[in-house]
Amino acid sequence: MARPALEVADIFRGHGAAWRDANRGHVSLDQLKVMSAIESCRTAALGGHIARCEDCAHTAIAYNSCRNRHCPKCQGVAAREWMAAREDELLPVSYFHVVFTLPSAIGDIAYQNKAVIYDLLFKASSETMLTIAADPRHLGARIGITAVLHTWGSAMTHHPHIHMIVPGGGIANDGSRWIACKPNFLLPVRVLSKLFRRLMLEKLTLAHAAGQLQFFGPHAHLADAKAFAAFLAPLRKKRWFVYSKRPFAGPKAVLAYLSRYTHRVAISNRRLIAFDGRQVTFKVKDYRIEGPGRYTTMTLDADEFIRRFLIHVLPKGFHRIRHYGLFAGSNRAETIKDVREFLNLDPPAADASAKAQQIGETDPAQPLARPCPCCGGRMFVIETFEPGRQPRHRPTAPLAIRIDTS
Repeated sequence: MARPALEVADIFRGHGAAWRDANRGHVSLDQLKVMSAIESCRTAALGGHIARCEDCAHTAIAYNSCRNRHCPKCQGVAAREWMAAREDELLPVSYFHVVFTLPSAIGDIAYQNKAVIYDLLFKASSETMLTIAADPRHLGARIGITAVLHTWGSAMTHHPHIHMIVPGGGIANDGSRWIACKPNFLLPVRVLSKLFRRLMLEKLTLAHAAGQLQFFGPHAHLADAKAFAAFLAPLRKKRWFVYSKRPFAGPKAVLAYLSRYTHRVAISNRRLIAFDGRQVTFKVKDYRIEGPGRYTTMTLDADEFIRRFLIHVLPKGFHRIRHYGLFAGSNRAETIKDVREFLNLDPPAADASAKAQQIGETDPAQPLARPCPCCGGRMFVIETFEPGRQPRHRPTAPLAIRIDTS
């Protein structure tokens, strides 16, 4: 895949030092580490390897990636590894995409309490799905959920929401059989919205009473219990956004969709258009508009672009992909096996975990996945070098293109 003409790393390298100086004392250590990782990603600072074609001896250099989960360049391999591990869990049933979104008022205080409120968002949304699905008036079954946290909108503003991928059915509450949902319908969104609202507000109230929430700036007054209760009161009457899309067109479409969503970051390099040292122009999507006209451009000062990117840095150790119901815990493999038996399916032919370990490896004894760009032959690693060191071998010089104008 060709390197994008412009990357987030270019913006950080070009304006990051000035931004750090201007915001000294207001940037977290985690944010500084993300900036440093992205700036160093796939440069000599992280070391790398030299690969050579066994046929034409073409030699190429490849620098190591930072593997930071917020880096736009590192998520492709990470997503493929994760998806390989999930492949054998896919079932030949309809899959639905369900979205739970926090109201903007709670999103404002969530930025000051990321670990706590993001965790409550996971808990309230998953509990909502599992409770309504288990209700005999709806599905009467235990379902499986893969949930992914996104904290951004297309313009990188703070917009916390949960994306869920859910099979269209579950194991009956008595464990006796598989219950399929109705065609093109999983669970009623209005019922989901009401329960999600109640659970989230209850959990926020308990977290406040336990002293788990902090408030700063214009929200400092919410530290008082009565003020916080008054802040939440209007939200009890507002309809909360829960959205359920039509089912995917088969398991392969689910894999393709998940690979785009599970390891997405606030903005991908391919959305960047221009950077002149002072301003950044990038593509944005208006979700209220359908069709090609929904895409437009936005230009931000480099300071604001960097600020928006970094507000989506997650707390250290926070898991943004979680599994619930049939997909939860160490018994997931056995549960999936039971589901396959209910559906009269043969066991998977290969071990997906073994496939996942093979993706992205640079074992010198094995050819690289990407063929030689010159002849299509197999490329092998002939040397690895440490961070900050220069390799002994040199890459093949690019072919000179001569244009005869005589």
